[in-house]
This record gives sequence, C-alpha cells and structure tokens, in this order.
Amino acid sequence: MPERPQALFAMTAQNVPQIFPPEVLARLREHVEIDPTLVAHDFTDPRVRDTLARTEVLVTGWGCPVLDAAALDAAPRLRAVLHAAGSVKGFTTPEVWRRGIVVSSAAAANALPVAEYTLAMILLAGKDVFAFRDLLRTRRTFPYGDIVPGIGNFHRRVGIVGASRIGRRLLELLRPHDLAVALADPYVDEAEAARLGVPLLPLDELLRTSDIVTVHAPETPETRHLLGARELALMPAGSVLINTARGSLVDHDALTEELRAGRLTAILDVTDPEPLPAGSPLFDLPGAFLTPHLAGSQGNEVARLGLTVVAEAGRLLTGDGLLHAVDQSALDRAA
Repeated sequence: MPERPQALFAMTAQNVPQIFPPEVLARLREHVEIDPTLVAHDFTDPRVRDTLARTEVLVTGWGCPVLDAAALDAAPRLRAVLHAAGSVKGFTTPEVWRRGIVVSSAAAANALPVAEYTLAMILLAGKDVFAFRDLLRTRRTFPYGDIVPGIGNFHRRVGIVGASRIGRRLLELLRPHDLAVALADPYVDEAEAARLGVPLLPLDELLRTSDIVTVHAPETPETRHLLGARELALMPAGSVLINTARGSLVDHDALTEELRAGRLTAILDVTDPEPLPAGSPLFDLPGAFLTPHLAGSQGNEVARLGLTVVAEAGRLLTGDGLLHAVDQSALDRAA
C-alpha cells in the first residue's frame, strides 16, 4: 500500500462533520493523513502553517480561502485539491493551474439534488399544486370528484435553459415522464441535442412554446438578466418559471411585474440579491413560491459530496486519474 499523503481540510469548520460524518471520515483516512480538528479558514493562521507546508492534498468545501500565489507558496508540496462542493471558481486562481495542481469537484454529485428538486417542482407546477393549496386553505372545502381543467403533466411542455451538469441530469430524470421537453443552449449543436434526446430550440422559441421554463445556465457577465422583460413577455400566460441556478439570470423587477399582473408564476430557490430584502414584494405575491436555496445538497445529502472526495482520494493514492477533474477552460459552463 502506498504511503498516505498529508491532507488538510480547508472550508468552514462546522461543515466538516456534516460532509464527513464518522463513517465517511473513516473511509477518507484510509487514503490520506488528515486531522478533522484542524481546519484551515485562513492560510496565514499560524496554527495551520506547519501542516500546510507538508500538505499534498487539500480537501476543500464551502468557505475555502482563496488559493492565491501566497497561499500556494506556503504549500510547496500541494499536488491536488479535492473540492467537496460544486464550483471551484470562488477560491481557485490561475496560479493553481500554472503550478500543475490537479483540481477535482463534487459538482456532479451536487447536481443530483438540484435536478431532483427541479423535477419535483415541474411535476407539482404541472398540477398547479401551489395555487390549489392556497385555494383549499381559503375555502376549506372543494368539489370532490370534479375533473379540474387545464392542469396535468401529460405532454406538458417543459423548456430547459442550459445543458449544464444539472440541466443534463434533469434531462435524465425527466425521461420516464410523459412530458414534451426541449432545450436551449448556444453551446449545444443539433448532434449533441440528439444524443441528449431533446429538440434544440432558440431561446426565444423555447420561451414562446413552453408551459414550464427551468433555468440551468451558468452565472457569467453574458448571462446576467438572460431572462429580462422582453424574454419574460414571450412566455405564454399561465406559464411557470423555475430558477435553481443563480438569481442574477432573471431580472427580478421585470419578473415582479409579470407576477403582479398574474400572467406568470415563479418558483425561485435563488434570488438577486440573496437573501432578498425583507420588504421584497416577492415574499407576498401569490404567484411566487420561494425556497431558501434548498435545491443543492442539504442535510444528509452532503455526505454524498464527502464520498465523492473519498473516491477521488483513493484514485490519487493508487495513481489513477481523477474522475471529476476540473478543466479550467470550462469553469463557466460547469454549473
């Protein structure tokens, strides 16, 4: 068995026992030497400097400090960063790749609960569950046995904006259902869309022809307000917008006006800003259903991220290539 490399946690300390509960931590320690009580939240902290100087593997997560030249100078033996979360854009710098350090991300594992949340919301929205919940709460009765017109998920048209990891995972989860699914993504061609099993549409056409639109594009300067007043106006009356990507992709002022008019409804797990100001009208508009950034890994789901790191650490130990290595050039599309 090869000698286990020295590793160091670099994340918000309170997340370590959540992502690496005892059974997952024990498996990680089969592959690396790591102290769960020593967590780097500041690479200049004297308490971590000695370990950092010997560290070959950083196990990172939410709250990881920035890996700039100074931090990397303090870790001359560092050869791998295993990220127990999604995007690495917030803490990596070009210097990481210039020094030949490999980076792995658990983004694929984190994509699954987001896709599951979105699938659930699509099916609930197709039944207009939120409006009927409010109606039942108000009336305290309903006409039993009546067929409710205008709802249902048989051939409901669903438009996916963005073939990101989450968008692609959602496509897989949607296949067993009798929905008519389409995709809009400027980086996907007809051949790739065919492999994904969906028709490829321009964004405007997808918006015009979908009953439910769900957003899975990355946050970049180009995608800010991707869905603005013009785009939202293209959506049919009565259609639903779901956003689990980033709040900045949707113009909230324009969306608020559509919701006030009762023309659209929206399911928002992300907002801009996040959290919303307490006085935001989105909290009270009947057409808005808000959740507090719950779609990504939460509760017992975060252990899946830890298990992804365990598997990658094992591959490092045996000399196998990382399964979830991050390509620096693809960071903007890896959501």
